[in-house]
Parts: sequence; structure tokens; C-alpha cells
Amino acid sequence: MKVTVTVFLLLLSVIADGHQKDKKPTYSPPGKLVDVGGYRLHLNCTGKSGPTVVLIAGGGDFSFDWGLVQPDVSRFTRVCSYDRAGLAWSDPGPTPRTMRQDAYELHTLLKAARIKAPYVLVGHSIGGLIARVYAEQYPDEVAGMVLVDSTHEDTTLMYQGKLVRVREGAKGMTVPPVQTMQSSAPKPPAAEDVEQFEFNQKMFGAPKTEPPFDKLPASTQAMRLRFRSQPPRAAAGTDFWAEELQAMYMARVETPYQLGAKPLVVLLTKPDGGNPPPGISADEWKRLNEEKRQQKVGLVNLSRSSKLIVAERSGHHIQLDEPHVVTDAIRLVVDVVSRRARLAL
Repeated sequence: MKVTVTVFLLLLSVIADGHQKDKKPTYSPPGKLVDVGGYRLHLNCTGKSGPTVVLIAGGGDFSFDWGLVQPDVSRFTRVCSYDRAGLAWSDPGPTPRTMRQDAYELHTLLKAARIKAPYVLVGHSIGGLIARVYAEQYPDEVAGMVLVDSTHEDTTLMYQGKLVRVREGAKGMTVPPVQTMQSSAPKPPAAEDVEQFEFNQKMFGAPKTEPPFDKLPASTQAMRLRFRSQPPRAAAGTDFWAEELQAMYMARVETPYQLGAKPLVVLLTKPDGGNPPPGISADEWKRLNEEKRQQKVGLVNLSRSSKLIVAERSGHHIQLDEPHVVTDAIRLVVDVVSRRARLAL
């Protein structure tokens, strides 16, 4: 089986090289590539002392998207960002890609890199859900948490022109246990997925830097565009997101204060939902955005020791619009964690 996995990873490298005939620049990882069981994930740690802060990016985002936050946090504690499997420098990982799988891989990555627990987890958007799954799976490894405009388990999203409460799409499928390269190695992307990617490139053009990513340094913007221009490197596999959100929703109903008294800061954006998408009335869009806002406010009830902070001048990426707000929230949690650790001595 190891031979098969090795051949697959070599094939991915050949495919990637083939798509670099345009002579675009390549970029070296700022951190290191860590083996997590036959495949490698990119981990970038800075700072030297204090409880380790782990930055978990949102869907489709990269480790360097924390570039306006990580340098400041590294001045008062150790902080690590990373790229999930299949993103940036990280190899594609086992399938299916579930939040449980993501949490397991982060756990394995930190252990393999000898990063001492417990950690302060900082999750943006979908990264907030992964942080919560991590805390549920490895409670002793989590000392505190910051949720940066986190996705809620009862969220409603636009899908094929309709508003869909995602968890209600659950079909009763059993979410599989975590996988390894031996049990479920990634498969090459389907031909139609690659064709769709190439069609989108021709139809809409190459990715462009749009706000708020224009706040990143020019070199980081160029690197980001490079990775966004790459075709899919592996098949996604079966989607269990609805089932996972439904399970989180039911668990939350049954068990309030899932983090106990661990320090938690919930960051929200300004109350502005923008213009409604086609086919959705202004009243319905306003109702939906208010519902989502109240859901996110309710995330403070994950812990008995929590604080809500509104970033008044931010959109969804608070870490780019107002990075100091995220840094200050992290400092609040780190200070509580450090103080409690001293008292426990």
C-alpha cells in the first residue's frame, strides 16, 4: 500500500509541474512540512514562550492569510498557523474530508511537531467549527478559544439559488471515523472537476485580489493568487457536512457550555448583510442575516467564561479588516490561560 501512496503523491507532483508551464514563480513554505502518516502538512510557528496559539483558517483560506495577526501575536506568545490537507504546500490527505478528519490531522500535526498542549485555538469561519470539533475530540488539549466570525452549526446558506439550512439536508448517513493513507488514500480529481476548473478560468479569468485580501503585503497577494490558480489535486469524496452539523446541533441542545469554563472570546462583524442575492427579497435577506447574527451571539454560551466583541469596521475577515481586534482577543484568552496555569502550580 505504501508503494501505491508514494506513486500517487509522485503523480500529483508531475501534474502540478505540468500546470507550471506558464513559468509562474514558485514559493517556498515559510514554515516546515511535517509528516502526519505518509503525507505532509505545512506548519508555520513563530514566537518562543507562553501557551501556543493555533490559527485555523476558514474554507479555502491559507496559513498566510493570518499574516496581519501572527507577527503581533508572536510578540507575546508562541503561535502556529497551518494549511489543511490539499491547500498551499500541504499534501492531499485521506478522504472523505470531514471536520473530524481535519481535527484529527491537526492533532497529529501538532503532536508530530512536538508542540506542547494545551492550546488556544483560534478559528475563523468554518475554522471555528473545526476548533469546536477539536475541543470535543481532544478536550485536554484545549485551554481556551477565540471564534472569529465563526460559522454556526445551524447556519443557512445560499445553494443553487435557494436558501438552505444545511443541517436539514442530513440523510442519516454515519459520519465515518478518521482515515489514514492506508485505509482511504486520496484519489486523483475527476476529469469533470478539472474540466470545470479550466472552464471557470476561461470564462471568468484568472483569480484576482479583491478586498479584504488587498490589505496583505503585495508578495503575499501574489503567492495567494498562485495557489488559487492551481487546479484541484485530489477528489473531494463524499460530503458529510450536513450530517456533522446536525450532530453538532443535537449535541449542543443536549449539553450547553460544552467548553465548561475555558476562556472564550466570540468576535462578530458589523451588522451589515449587504444586498440580497437574486431571487431573495430584501425582507427575507434581512431576516436571515438577523437570524445568523443571533446564532453567532449565542456562541458565547459555549463557555461559562466568555466575552462577546463586535468588530464595527470589519467584514467576514476580521483578521484582515481589523487585525488588532483579533490580536487583542487572543491576548485576553492567553492572559487568562497563563494566569490559571500559574495558580495551578
